[in-house]
Amino acid sequence: MNEPFRLAIVAGEASGDALALRFLETLRRRLAPREVIVTGVGGEALVAAGLAPLFPQADIAVMGFGPVVARLPLLLRRMEDAARGIARFAPDLLLTIDAPDFSLRVAKKVRARTPDIPIAHWVCPSVWAWRSGRARRMTPHIDRILALLPFEPAALERLQGPRTVYVGHPLIERLDELRPAPAEAPRRADVASPLVLVLPGSRRSEIRHLMPVFGAAVARIAERLPGARFVLPAVPHLKDEIAQATAGWTRPPEIVLGEAEKLAAFRGARAALAASGTVTLELALAQVPTVAAYRGAGWEAAIARRLIKLPSVILPNLILGRSVVPEFIQEDATAQALAGQLEEALAEGEGRARQLAGFAEVEMIMRSAGESPAANAVEAALALVSSRAGGAGGA
Repeated sequence: MNEPFRLAIVAGEASGDALALRFLETLRRRLAPREVIVTGVGGEALVAAGLAPLFPQADIAVMGFGPVVARLPLLLRRMEDAARGIARFAPDLLLTIDAPDFSLRVAKKVRARTPDIPIAHWVCPSVWAWRSGRARRMTPHIDRILALLPFEPAALERLQGPRTVYVGHPLIERLDELRPAPAEAPRRADVASPLVLVLPGSRRSEIRHLMPVFGAAVARIAERLPGARFVLPAVPHLKDEIAQATAGWTRPPEIVLGEAEKLAAFRGARAALAASGTVTLELALAQVPTVAAYRGAGWEAAIARRLIKLPSVILPNLILGRSVVPEFIQEDATAQALAGQLEEALAEGEGRARQLAGFAEVEMIMRSAGESPAANAVEAALALVSSRAGGAGGA
């Protein structure tokens, strides 16, 4: 076939850009020598790779309730601009990536304008955790969901959502960056002077609620293990707040910035104290025993208890279907409880061994899709295009 493959992408934030770029590069290799032309919404890297932008990604890259409300008229206009531009482009495939509040609305508008365009969405919204009704509402305008987590296809089927394919998680391709090389192994094996990761989250609210109890837990560990070293990888825009919050700790952590410093800390860490979130999956794949905690305002916790119907909010636990990472929520997240479990994770013994065995199982399950999530995503997307072209609709 000599005609170019026409691809439309909607990636509303930096994390989606990285996935989109891998997808585009992999698709071009897969279809060569057939040309791939691409339009849509993306950042600088995607534009450099050939994406013809419908408008600057910065127009829609906003986070937080206040900024979204302030920019709402522009966001609504850009949704319409994206849908109109994509429909006019008439792609062989529309791939929306993450940022569901924007990208799924664009997909819905595109489906209404041009029902024959196959639409795939990469990164399943957390409908299995909360607001499960979103799964069914996606079905009319999303033909395929490309999932990062292995339990999501069954969850979406149960919730009557779109057909979902597990393509694998990008972290699987980064294990060498997360785990110690032979020369680094002694650092992780040091029981007397261990490196302990402190990961209070990347949101101001997380830091505000978790830092006091994390500081108290660190003080307990430092008292029992005077040689322990504490390292806190921080996001740059919160560095000053984190430095201020840790200044009064009995043992202030070393604050490091940047991905390279974070990965070095992961490779050297013997255990971690972390906010519940996606970082717990990074830690599991890095083989770092972890104690997880969540604390929020009282009203946030009350809403979460009503909306989230899960036995755990920790991804490794959800992947395994059982609890291997200890988690402490709200009033249960005390310095005594966190320090006690962290001490167990640091020591050679049953608790640490149980976590490491669980993490090996997590890795095996995560690898079940294969070694390249981008290649799997491309194959799933091309199968969708083929099925639609053959008159199978969204089957």
